[in-house]
Amino acid sequence: MKRLLGFAAAAVLSTTAAAQTKWDMPTPYPPTNFHTVNINQFAADIDKATGGKLKITVHPGASLFKANEIKRAVQSGQAPIGEILLSGYSNEDPVFGVDSVPFLATSYPEAKKLWAASKKATEERFAKQGMKILYAVSWPPQGIYTNKPIASVADMKGLKMRAYNPNTAKIAELVGAQPVTVQAAELAQAMTTGVVNANMTSGATGVDTKAWEHVKYYYDTQAWLPKNVVFVSQKAFDALDKPTQDAVLKAAAAAEERGWQESEKTAKSTVETLAKNGMTVGPPSAQLRSDLKKIGDTITADWVKSAGADGQAIVDAFKK
Repeated sequence: MKRLLGFAAAAVLSTTAAAQTKWDMPTPYPPTNFHTVNINQFAADIDKATGGKLKITVHPGASLFKANEIKRAVQSGQAPIGEILLSGYSNEDPVFGVDSVPFLATSYPEAKKLWAASKKATEERFAKQGMKILYAVSWPPQGIYTNKPIASVADMKGLKMRAYNPNTAKIAELVGAQPVTVQAAELAQAMTTGVVNANMTSGATGVDTKAWEHVKYYYDTQAWLPKNVVFVSQKAFDALDKPTQDAVLKAAAAAEERGWQESEKTAKSTVETLAKNGMTVGPPSAQLRSDLKKIGDTITADWVKSAGADGQAIVDAFKK
């Protein structure tokens, strides 16, 4: 009898183990970054909702795959789920870069409106590649970090400026700076060694990289609000049973709402942190803002041409 009970217990354990799905999730940013904190909560919510049936192990800081390898890893089945900076893939498709067109959407309400206008086209492109977008969260507005004061675009000439997507590279070229491609995980080292001495990114990335150790000025230009997307292999998602799929989608909806709220809080707190650590923080001069607006208009027109009918439809829907 004891032997039969032992076999029965073993069978139950075996079934439980077989029913559990484990996903490794590569992400590009440090554990303390608000995006990563939000993803950990997303994973915890799924674990709880499914009773441990789906367990997601988050690998932050580009520790599992480099930041620019994550999309391909999910697309090729090396990882079931991941997080990327969407605009980092605008060379692949211009639509992915709409949220990094300078001065198109320059506030949280505008960024949400732009995502609503571009969501369908973005989802369709991911679907064609066998992937499903679960949610998107904006970064805080982007500002300019420099190692010297700047009052106009002319003052940016000759700077070595970090570029992390085609639009940032184009801005660097238009202001007469030298674009240097550097991923977020390597930014602190690049600034320490002088590979870059200017950078357009958020206050959050500035705090992550302790920007005050390398540059002294931050201009809160609110140039654009790029988004990260969390996405899953359609094949991996389809392999889940319906209740687990529903739990993932519910947790994703909660993560999107929570993430945008955290982004706004982070925007305020991180800029305050930059100032507390001795950086000169403030708005751009009227001349610099005017110069950058002209550059933004040029890049918007170029972006619409490159993105074609979908691009025009997105901008039209956004501007309604």
